[in-house]
Amino acid sequence: MYTIMLKAKLHMARVTHAVLNYEGSCAIDGELLDMAGIRENEQIQIYNVEGGQRFTTYAIRAEEGSKIISVNGAAAHQANVGDRVIICSYAHYDDREVEHHQPALVYLQEGNDVSHTSHAIPVQLA
Repeated sequence: MYTIMLKAKLHMARVTHAVLNYEGSCAIDGELLDMAGIRENEQIQIYNVEGGQRFTTYAIRAEEGSKIISVNGAAAHQANVGDRVIICSYAHYDDREVEHHQPALVYLQEGNDVSHTSHAIPVQLA
């Protein structure tokens, strides 16, 4: 049996561009893609912290070091420049892989600079 698990997350990225007249996708700084292990053309989920929108698209590579997070095509209606978003990718893992799986978590601060990374989400306290 396979279980769908969180593979990678870019937490609290700031949208730098929203380009309606583009083929589609989400352009992400290549360094951030590599750090999170998200591949070009990989399906991603984007969760807009500001407005609550949740949508699916795919990742494309933006220039390394550019700090670009560009929501493109129809998805540009779901996010505005300056919105904070969480970008996630998921993968199927078999029972043996699930036991040892650790997602790549990249936490961003203003300017889409990396504040820290992790492989575990903290336990939510009461």
